[in-house]
Amino acid sequence: MYIPPFIVSAEAINLIAEISGQIERYAIRLEQEDGLHLRKANRIKTIHSSLAIEGNTLSETQVRDIIEGKNVVAPLKQIQEVKNAIATYELYPTLDPFNIEDLLKAHSIMMQALIDDAGKFRRSGVGVYSEKGLVHMAPPADRIPTLMNDLFGWLKNDKNHLLIRSCVFHYEFEFIHPFVDGNGRIGRLWQSLILGKLHPLFENLPVENMVYANQQAYYNAITASTNAGQSGPFIDFMLNEIYKTLKEHQGEELSTNDANPVDKQFSVKFGNEFGLKFGLKFGLNEKRVLILLNDNPSLSATEIAERIGISKRGVEKQLKKFRDLGVISRQGSDKNGLWIIGKPLPVS
Repeated sequence: MYIPPFIVSAEAINLIAEISGQIERYAIRLEQEDGLHLRKANRIKTIHSSLAIEGNTLSETQVRDIIEGKNVVAPLKQIQEVKNAIATYELYPTLDPFNIEDLLKAHSIMMQALIDDAGKFRRSGVGVYSEKGLVHMAPPADRIPTLMNDLFGWLKNDKNHLLIRSCVFHYEFEFIHPFVDGNGRIGRLWQSLILGKLHPLFENLPVENMVYANQQAYYNAITASTNAGQSGPFIDFMLNEIYKTLKEHQGEELSTNDANPVDKQFSVKFGNEFGLKFGLKFGLNEKRVLILLNDNPSLSATEIAERIGISKRGVEKQLKKFRDLGVISRQGSDKNGLWIIGKPLPVS
């Protein structure tokens, strides 16, 4: 199996732990009363920033107006870019980040009416240029199908943390440059999709906004990885951006006297009396498992283990305990079914 070259630094390992903690805090933030407004605002920021990186000059207000169906006076090409991005991000819940056909589908919508080969790999050579000249000559066009199939095969089967895999994929995708145009916006979208398998909140996390604010550093990280022959520098950069974005978009931080973020999130989702129905007092990891199943009932034991950092066997033992006690049940097959969580008692 093809394995793209990368080195996981000590900084990256520390950032994975920090990001895991911030994910729990941000998830709680999205459950607050203004959570829906925050999601909408973040989607606007995501679309605006991803397109601005590519030279689109429309403001956040103009992007919002287009989303709301208002007339905007601006170049037709830039309006089309925004409309395409809106349509593509609306597909987020249905796109499989491990499916190459879904990548082509997303590109066909993102670049509709903008280029002739939307949804198709390029058939000619392409280079990336800056003001100083050629920065990167992408691989020949005839190698694109093989390179992309190898990359998707690695993404699906590799056992590294999804945070690492998402960064490696993003870098390798930009290195391959599989399309005539739209590589940047699709690469950033695809990293978000991969991260969505780690936690659903990444659909509403404007990582693109942070990249836009640090655009030169983004390109520098790509260049540093290319010069190093491995994507380690880009991994460090993107994990830092994810961490900073999580911190800066969650509102006020919880004080050290507040309840554990997992406890607070569990209470929001299930109520304080949920365990009494089953005669249980849930531990921290048990609460994490139930929160994950509530947010994404199709998760496997392997995916749950990866997200909360315990062994697959440990997760399987928890799932068996929950099933035996009636806390959860299974609807459908082991492969394609869903987890159903018992209804909590009314909270007084």
